[in-house]
Amino acid sequence: MRVLVTGAAGFIGAAVAERLCARGDEVLGIDSLNDYYQVSLKDDRVARVEAAAGARFAFKKVDFSRWEELSAALDGEEFDRIVHLGAQAGVRYSIENPRAYVEANLMGHLNLLEVARHRGTAHMVYASSSSVYGGNDKLPFAVEDRAEHPVSLYAATKKSDELMSETYAHLYRVPLTGLRFFTVYGPWGRPDMALWLFTDAILSGRPIKVFNHGDMWRDFTFIDDIVSGVVACLDSPPADDGAQKAGGSMKPHALYNIGNHRSEELTRVIELIEQACGTKAEVELLPMQAGDVEKTYADIDAIQRDIGYQPTTAIEQGIPRFVEWYREYHGV
Repeated sequence: MRVLVTGAAGFIGAAVAERLCARGDEVLGIDSLNDYYQVSLKDDRVARVEAAAGARFAFKKVDFSRWEELSAALDGEEFDRIVHLGAQAGVRYSIENPRAYVEANLMGHLNLLEVARHRGTAHMVYASSSSVYGGNDKLPFAVEDRAEHPVSLYAATKKSDELMSETYAHLYRVPLTGLRFFTVYGPWGRPDMALWLFTDAILSGRPIKVFNHGDMWRDFTFIDDIVSGVVACLDSPPADDGAQKAGGSMKPHALYNIGNHRSEELTRVIELIEQACGTKAEVELLPMQAGDVEKTYADIDAIQRDIGYQPTTAIEQGIPRFVEWYREYHGV
């Protein structure tokens, strides 16, 4: 099949595009290539997919939050399914630049829903986030939990995407699957994420900033496991059969947590980065940042049961692989 992948120059999007092409599918990738972080990294991801996939991969620079631009780019293009991973990412950045999130995550998501609706797309898998759980103190987070008290605008936009999707599944019977990603890491990751920031600081001899005085826990999920889950979900559209789906919908709309089902203490993560770097970190302990949460932990029972998703990479294996890639990419 041919799949439209948004955010194809992003961390997860490029990896999904490469996996789809490797198994014989064709991919049309789109991305705005904005400068939230260095565009050179995005260009290098696209080049990597192009080198691996050859003619099975096509790429267009498109701002999918602009309907006219998106429509023009897709005119004459055929595709069977959509993996919508493009978004304005980052919890902290949403505090400084709220409009960027409304444009990309609300208008952009609506535009992709409209594409799926009018094209009669067989299935659209889209990126939600564990951030929708807000300050939920029940662990692990389950898709059945209420998620109505976001603590960042980023989280609010992702919850809004889920609600819009439910509406489209109801009105137009579009098969949709939302994936609540937990902390994703690995080679070709994002420079605004903790692993990159810590590795960069340690190898450069700078102190690392650790919030909430180090009392932070995250469900770290390796990129290869995430990609396996995304592709498996793409192959399993929710049926329009009136049965209740994961997340509670009676429509063809499922919601899943996609994580590692292990909540890791940040201090342990720092230890593993230190070991991989071969040097100790200088730590600057700071208070909790606005919009952040203390703990995340994914209950993945639903996606295991329905899709057969099973993460296999522990941080003891994944973190050294990231540091090795980081050194090679930067020539360190």
